[in-house]
Amino acid sequence: MDDGTHLVLYKGEVHRYRLQEGQTVDEALYQELFYEVVGKRVKKRALALLEKMDRTEQGLYRKLAESEYPEELILDAIEYVKKYHYIDDMRYARNYISYRQGSKSRRRLQQELMQKGVPKEITEQALEEIYENNDTEKIAEILKKRHYNPEQPDAKEMQKQYGYLMRRGYKSEDILRVMKCPDYLT
Repeated sequence: MDDGTHLVLYKGEVHRYRLQEGQTVDEALYQELFYEVVGKRVKKRALALLEKMDRTEQGLYRKLAESEYPEELILDAIEYVKKYHYIDDMRYARNYISYRQGSKSRRRLQQELMQKGVPKEITEQALEEIYENNDTEKIAEILKKRHYNPEQPDAKEMQKQYGYLMRRGYKSEDILRVMKCPDYLT
């Protein structure tokens, strides 16, 4: 379009509307193409993406933006799917936490959800509701798998294991509690 916006139309749509390169499009035809043709396509695409996997609102926005749909239509499509509860960041966060809490720390889950575009307040609320705080058990399990011996820890080995667990988002006090107490690792 002259204003720099563009609409991607399929060949069949170009033929149906008898469009040609350089043709002037009146306002009524533009509105029909924008809302009826491309607008419906964006909604169908959003539904198809959600059919394959649950997504966050921001994740769906990014995916639709990759296809170069106009922002107004992307936002309309997101409101449409939200209206029918096909997209729900709280539900997404709860499911994400419940399926991954066995292998990830609270902090790691929080970071991952925020990277996926779940707002901080929703992430915090979902963690409060779902997350079962058994980080010391998880740390002990990891240390057992990594053959850590708390009876005779050498400084280099402790530092190595400590760094490994910190990078996975576990709290320092939880790590030290488990590393210094052989009872957790028996």
